[in-house]
Amino acid sequence: MKLDTEFVRAQFPAFAEPALAGQAFFENAGGSYTCKPVIDRLLRFYTARKVQPYAPYEASRLGGAEMDEARERMSAVLGVASDELSFGPSTTQNTYVLAQAFAGMMQPGEAIVVTNQDHEANSGPWRRLAERGIVIREWQVNPETGHLDPDDLEGLLDESVRLVCFPHCSNVVGEINPVTEITAVAHAAGAFTCVDGVSYAPHGFPDVGALGPDIYLFSAYKTYGPHQGLMVIRRTLAELLPNQGHHFNGDSLYKRFTPAGPDHAQVAACAGMADYIDMLYAHHFSDEATPVARGRAVHDLMRGHEVTLLQPLLDAVKTRNSVRLIGPDKAAVRAPTVALALNRDGEAVAGELAEHGVMAGGGDFYAGRALDAMGVDAELGVLRLSFTHYTSAAEIDQLINALDEVL
Repeated sequence: MKLDTEFVRAQFPAFAEPALAGQAFFENAGGSYTCKPVIDRLLRFYTARKVQPYAPYEASRLGGAEMDEARERMSAVLGVASDELSFGPSTTQNTYVLAQAFAGMMQPGEAIVVTNQDHEANSGPWRRLAERGIVIREWQVNPETGHLDPDDLEGLLDESVRLVCFPHCSNVVGEINPVTEITAVAHAAGAFTCVDGVSYAPHGFPDVGALGPDIYLFSAYKTYGPHQGLMVIRRTLAELLPNQGHHFNGDSLYKRFTPAGPDHAQVAACAGMADYIDMLYAHHFSDEATPVARGRAVHDLMRGHEVTLLQPLLDAVKTRNSVRLIGPDKAAVRAPTVALALNRDGEAVAGELAEHGVMAGGGDFYAGRALDAMGVDAELGVLRLSFTHYTSAAEIDQLINALDEVL
């Protein structure tokens, strides 16, 4: 089964927008286009439900029902219980709240393992806990390849480690880390795991229940949705951590880690992401399936399409003398987020690509620790080329031709 990209692109209004005609979007790791079901739900909420939810009058009842629907349907796709999924303003904010919760549970001298492969969102908030006496241990990447070796983790673990934080895949290295294997190693040592899935989830929602981590975070605005952070905290851990919300919300698992009131419209619109998954499944398959099975099938369709498009791009850049490809050159083991270290400023090169109708980005992308570990010049940063399942083969050709001109 192959992904029907014509059907996919018809679900994204951006592809029919005259102002974007002829431009190929390759900065999806910074934020994806939004699918029509999400836009429709957001518009409906702002026009017909923009009242305080959960009151007894009709508009309020419907608004609350849509918020509940978003949590119930997205948690089902992710393979977890509905109250194990929380919404917050961003993944960075969600991680910061989590760090405060762990600080309230841990004792000085206990340890947290972080990596230098992460986006700052799953690194900085944990590192700050050193100010409270928490020991921070760094699991380091291979400086040549950016690879995060699970064997190196074992040497960092002992009875004092309470948490291991790592990315499903880095937003500059791109290599997909073995979440289940790493989680098993951490659990064997008595530690919980926190996985940053921001750079992986756009390429297919994972079955978090099957993967096994205790915490999994990602951003809806990078998965075709509104600007919200989604955070799975499995029940065993969520009940151990101290309440970070209002005291009267302490008995509600999904409210314990939301200090401020939720953005009602944005949360409700997240159900549009589940709508989109269901639409793709119904278009490609004729049988009935559970939400998590539909999510898995669509995930595989997306990944299959992306891998096919990614390999020609990797082949086109990996042998250039003036280019250092960050991460592996095999599409099957990485996400389609391709960072290139050049002998000139990455953002300036992105500007040159724009003249050829290619939208890309340059800089460090909040992954300065990873780039520094690999010896990338901080002043130059990298050129980042990232796409997702709605990208077409023609757009890959447009990108490669533009790179030929610019590089």
